[in-house]
Amino acid sequence: MKKNFVDNGPMLNAYPDSMGGTMGDIVSVLSKKEFEDVFQSFYILPSIFNTDLDRGFSVIDYSINEEMAKASDIDKLGELGIDLKLDFILNHASVLSPQFQDLLKNGENSKYKDFFINWNKFWEGYGEMTPEGYIQPDEKYIKDMFFRKPGLPILMVRMPDGKDVPYWNTFYQEVQYKRPDAQDLMEKMDIQYLTAQKISERVCAALDEGKKPSEIDFTGYEKYKDAVVELLESGRRYLGQMDLNIKSDLVWEHYRNTLKALSGYGARIVRLDAFAYAPKEPGKKNFLNEPDTWDVLEKVKELADEFGVSLLPEIHASYSEKIYETVANKGYMTYDFFLPGLLIYAIENKDGSVLKKWAEEIQDKKIRVVNMLGCHDGIPLLDLKGILAEEDIQKMIDTIVGRGGFVKDLHGAKNMYYQVNATYYSALGDDDKKMLFARAIQMFMPGKPQVWYLDLFAGKNDHEAVKRAGAGGHKEINRTNLTMDQIADAMNKDVVKKQLELLKFRNTNPAFGFDSKLDIKTEGSAMTFTWISGDNKASLKADFSDYSYTIE
Repeated sequence: MKKNFVDNGPMLNAYPDSMGGTMGDIVSVLSKKEFEDVFQSFYILPSIFNTDLDRGFSVIDYSINEEMAKASDIDKLGELGIDLKLDFILNHASVLSPQFQDLLKNGENSKYKDFFINWNKFWEGYGEMTPEGYIQPDEKYIKDMFFRKPGLPILMVRMPDGKDVPYWNTFYQEVQYKRPDAQDLMEKMDIQYLTAQKISERVCAALDEGKKPSEIDFTGYEKYKDAVVELLESGRRYLGQMDLNIKSDLVWEHYRNTLKALSGYGARIVRLDAFAYAPKEPGKKNFLNEPDTWDVLEKVKELADEFGVSLLPEIHASYSEKIYETVANKGYMTYDFFLPGLLIYAIENKDGSVLKKWAEEIQDKKIRVVNMLGCHDGIPLLDLKGILAEEDIQKMIDTIVGRGGFVKDLHGAKNMYYQVNATYYSALGDDDKKMLFARAIQMFMPGKPQVWYLDLFAGKNDHEAVKRAGAGGHKEINRTNLTMDQIADAMNKDVVKKQLELLKFRNTNPAFGFDSKLDIKTEGSAMTFTWISGDNKASLKADFSDYSYTIE
C-alpha cells in the first residue's frame, strides 16, 4: 500500500463482527482494490476484547476475543498501513473481571477489596443507614449528582460471610438466581421430596416472572421460606459494570497495563469512554466534577505518553457549556459531536451558514477533532443546545423520527433529549444524493473523519433488529451486521463507489492535514471549502439548493 500523505486521514468505525462476522472478514474487505488507500485508521469497537455486555463496553479483560478476531488479523491491518483507535473504559469493569470475581470469593481478604467503590465506605458520615443495608446520602451531598438510571447507582453484592455489601454501579446491572430443583432444596434443608418439588416449581415460576426471592409467595410453605430465600441469595450471580476506585493504586496499575496492551495492538488513538464519571467526591458532581476530572485525565495522559498513544476523551455536553473547548485547550483531541446534527440541519434547510461558523471556530481556536456522521450510538442532540435554537432542534428530531428514527430521552423523560437513533442514510431520507453531499462536506470539514461502516454501505434503519432486541434496543436500528454478500452487492452501488472515491481523495491529497489552512466562502446557496498546505490546494464547491458538488 502507498504511504498515506496526510496526518488526519479517514478512519473506519465498526464492531469486529459488523462486516462479514469476524475481523478476518473485515480485513479481506479492506484488502480489496476498491479500498486501497481509502482508510488510514480503524476504530474497532470494544467487543474486540473479552467482554460480556453492552456490545463490548463491559470489559472482562483486554485480551482479544477469540470468537471474533485473531492476532494475525491485527497484524494484517498494520500491513495494510492502517493504524488503530481502541477503547479504554476508564470508569468501570465487568462483574466478571478477575478483580471483581476475587472480591466475591475473598471479601475483605481480597487483594482487590478497594479496587471498586464500596458505597457504604464512600458515604460513611454523609448519610443514614437504611434497613436494606446501604447508606442513603443526605440530600445536600447528592443534589448535584447525575444518575444514569432511577434510584441510587448500587448493586448489593453477597460477600463470603453472608453479608450484602453495596458497590457503586453507574451503568448496567443484572442479578441472576439459579433455578433450584427438588434435590437442591433437599440438600440444604430437612424437607420431603414432593414438598421440595412443589416449592421448586413455585420458586422457578416466580423467578421467571422477575420476582426477587423475598417477593415469592410461600403460602402453605411458610416454614421453608427463610431457608429457600437464603439458598437463592447465597448462590446469586451478577452481570454489570462496576465503577472503579481511582484512589486505589491497583486501579492505576490496571490503567497502565491496559494502555500498554492497547499500544501493543497498534493503537495510535485511545478513546476514553465514560472518563468523566470516574472522579467522585461527596457533595460534588459525579460527572465532570472539576478540577478532579482534569487531574485524572492528566495522570492518564502521563501513562499514555509512555506508550506513544494519543488520548481522545469522550464527553457529551451542550455547545453552550464549551467543554469541547476546555478539552482542546488542555491539549487533547476532542470529538466533533456537533457536525452530525449541524449537517442535517444545513441540508434540510438548504443553508450552510451554521457549518461555516462552526468550521471557522475550529480553525481559529486550533481545535483538533475527530468528526463523524453516524456512529454506534446515535446522532447527538444534547450537544446542539446553544448552537441551534430549541425549536430548530425539535424540528430536526421530528424530521428524523418521521423517517423511522427513535428518540432517546434521559430517564424516559421528554424534553430531556440526548440523541436520536437512526442510520445517517435514513436520517437523510434514504437519499443517495444527500448522503454523498453530506460525505463530501465531511471530507472538507476540519478534523479526522470517522466513517460508520453502515453509512458507507448506505444502510437503512433496521426496525426488525430493534424488535428482536426488545426494551432498550433502540440502538440496534443502526448496528446491522452485514454479510459478505450484502457488502458485495452494496459495492456495486454508485452511492458506495463515490463515497470510496471521496475517502481516497481525502486520505491521499496533501492539501489536507491538522495544520493545513482552510478558507470558506459563500455565494448564495453555495459554499466553497478550500484547503491549502504549501503548494497543495483542494477545493469543494457544495450547493445546498440541489445538493450538487464539485471538487478541484
